[in-house]
Amino acid sequence: MAHHIIELIAQYGLLLVFINVLVEQAGMPLPAVPTMIVAGALASTERLPLAGVVAVAVFACLLADYAWYAAGRYFGGGVMRTLCRISLSPDSCVKQSELRFQRWRGGVLLLAKFVPGLSTVAPPLVGAMGLRVAPFVLFDGLGSLLWVGVAVTLGYVFATQIDALLETLANAGSVALMLIVSLLALYIVVKWWQRHRLIRALRMARITVKELNDALADGRKPAIVDVRSEAARMLDSRIIPGALLADVNSVDLIVNAVPLDAELVIYCTCPNEASAALVAKALMSRGYKRVRPLLGGLDAWDEAGYPIHRAAAANDDAVVSHAV
Repeated sequence: MAHHIIELIAQYGLLLVFINVLVEQAGMPLPAVPTMIVAGALASTERLPLAGVVAVAVFACLLADYAWYAAGRYFGGGVMRTLCRISLSPDSCVKQSELRFQRWRGGVLLLAKFVPGLSTVAPPLVGAMGLRVAPFVLFDGLGSLLWVGVAVTLGYVFATQIDALLETLANAGSVALMLIVSLLALYIVVKWWQRHRLIRALRMARITVKELNDALADGRKPAIVDVRSEAARMLDSRIIPGALLADVNSVDLIVNAVPLDAELVIYCTCPNEASAALVAKALMSRGYKRVRPLLGGLDAWDEAGYPIHRAAAANDDAVVSHAV
């Protein structure tokens, strides 16, 4: 029984590697690293061609990544917002500024696949930022080769132990299959629960765009803070007039710029106003009493027909500045 299962894996190994890597890079929560490790172990005993395993995995990466790259290039920031809405790892979307895409440019693709949640986000982002096709293929190809190479090499080096594991799983039959399926299901449920907890933690009172516009018209003039990352503002230069430009890591600088008794309105363009709510909570913990995220964010403000300015390109050394 064990022999037949292992031979079946060996016979269709290249196809399984290709499909698994392709669907994972397309955004499905089906980890491909275990498959590549097993394929590397089979390659060590010549049951699979080593060069073939690496080639099909890298090709699958390039195929899926180029599709996302093209979507980002042609549809811009809308693709990023869609990815963040469906992502099982929303933190990777909320905290893009930590990765400083605007400085790394295509170089971020070299390590993107080693960062959970970033592998799917990076290709459309660099596409939307205008990275040309040739550098994209170069950086993405090298990054994919590095990622695939590490996984396949692990399998190749630890082939003896992995063969023993395969034998054990094969002998366990349907029990092992049920265990694997259960672990995969548990992984998806855990990721979903993390997303649910994040969204629930960000529940707080919002201010509507009409309320904000009325406040400005009445002369109240609350401090307005744009907490999108610099990369996000490169993709979308719209800004509410008079807003401070910050990001989710700029709480100290906001505190230095805005009096403690001021009324603050925080906005972004992310789903559920996630970045805005994170910053609002951080500011409240620092003593601010009147701080609310803008319901619907910048998109809702623009769709309502209220004034919009276009910000100049952000200076890399200026984390917080007044919009002009």
